[in-house]
Amino acid sequence: MNNSVTNTARLLGAGLRALLVLTLVCGVLYPLAVTGIAQGIFPGKANGSEIKADGKVVGSSLIGQQGYSLDYFQPRPANGLGGNSVNTQYKLILSGATNRAGDNPELIKWVKEAKAKVVKDNSTADYKVRPSQVPADAVTSSGSGLDPDISPAYADLQVHRVAERNGLPVAQVQKLVDEHTEGRTLGFMGEPRINVLELNIALKDLVAKS
Repeated sequence: MNNSVTNTARLLGAGLRALLVLTLVCGVLYPLAVTGIAQGIFPGKANGSEIKADGKVVGSSLIGQQGYSLDYFQPRPANGLGGNSVNTQYKLILSGATNRAGDNPELIKWVKEAKAKVVKDNSTADYKVRPSQVPADAVTSSGSGLDPDISPAYADLQVHRVAERNGLPVAQVQKLVDEHTEGRTLGFMGEPRINVLELNIALKDLVAKS
């Protein structure tokens, strides 16, 4: 009986020591090491790829934003986004796709309406947009609904409207777009793109200086 109790106590002691060691290594030392390395090597990515303007965080370079006025460059549509209906204590936007096939009548209707709006919004007194000029990303949302980038073609389409509404020369706004155009990753992956938030921050600064 005494041996059984002694063995049980030893096993409990060994288990407790193992728990304490694993807690220290996996729950304290490892997280501290990973956090320290991340902050030291790529702090920007480790902190959420934050974008700052006027000394404060205004968003992330990885997440698109909606609700810009027509004074600014517009992002991709976000038809896949949904509202939080479960935990209504927080005003959250839920990422998601439309899950509509290419021949779905509702999707076709969305695209036609979006194209007509893009043509109307971006046509100015001196520049008329043709439907054939409207690129796919101007009328379709991404799989997540949170794409932060637009194509150079869509940005170029908006230049005349942005210039007119802000009282800027077209060439100056086009130069801004060109400066914020990123090429393919490593020269061959993905497509050229422009981060809308970063472009609009630069536009705001340009307007303030004009």
